[in-house]
Amino acid sequence: MNQAVIIADSTSDIPQETVSEYGIHIVPMRLAFGDQSYLEGIDITAEEFYDKLTKSKDLPTTSQTSPSQYVEVYRNLLAAYPGSPIISIHISSGMSGTYQSAVLAKEMLEEELGHSVDVTVIDSLCATYGFGLQVVHAARMAKQGASVEEISAEVERLGKARRLYFLVDSLEYLQKGGRIGKAAAILGTLLNIKPILSVDQEGVIYAVDKVRGRKKAVSRVIELFVNDFGGVKDINVAVCDCVNPEGSEEILEMLSQHFTLHEIVRTSIGAVVGTHVGPGTVATFIWPAT
Repeated sequence: MNQAVIIADSTSDIPQETVSEYGIHIVPMRLAFGDQSYLEGIDITAEEFYDKLTKSKDLPTTSQTSPSQYVEVYRNLLAAYPGSPIISIHISSGMSGTYQSAVLAKEMLEEELGHSVDVTVIDSLCATYGFGLQVVHAARMAKQGASVEEISAEVERLGKARRLYFLVDSLEYLQKGGRIGKAAAILGTLLNIKPILSVDQEGVIYAVDKVRGRKKAVSRVIELFVNDFGGVKDINVAVCDCVNPEGSEEILEMLSQHFTLHEIVRTSIGAVVGTHVGPGTVATFIWPAT
């Protein structure tokens, strides 16, 4: 069997050098500020996006990639890599319809061609590098000649093993996105409340805790990770931030006091997820190093 081709949507927030190293195919998602439309990671950088976000009164709109666009992606890759299976991994179906678009695209292509196609579509049940780590691991395995079954099983295992927390700096964007009411946002801001969010086993975002003050919130995130991993000391970690590198450094420094850090990934939270959590957010993803 030829080496599997790995696809992910742009919300995986995988660093560009890693994308290039493993030949991962990234399908960009689209967002719009008013009448101006952008492809995430192509027409607008994370820094440019957050600059626009802070100056905009209204949230940008985001849209999933359509089934017809995925039909084109699959058709082109099957032609470019004849005999190679495709593994297509996507942002949680609990947050976006992208996974469903990809599933429908496979069915549409099979109907068009009149036969089955070797495309496996996987729901990551996560967002940003929480599923980027699954994509990168899949690409590494594909490079080593692993089968679709082996890669799919490992992607699922990693999904169950990872732990993650988003430390949100401001309640403004959760309020703008309809996640919390305006009164709660105003009161929370006055009290310097820092929400800690995570993603459940169904791939849906939920609130873990609300802590007053950033220092206490960071300490609480570390405490949660220590509890999650029990006696496990050897971990891999990814920190993703919305223009807050100092926050990422602080998290890494505190984690190093409790764990032995093996693989360390630094990246930015892209526009689609960043729209809802806002500048200053730091997301931390941990999975066992063994």
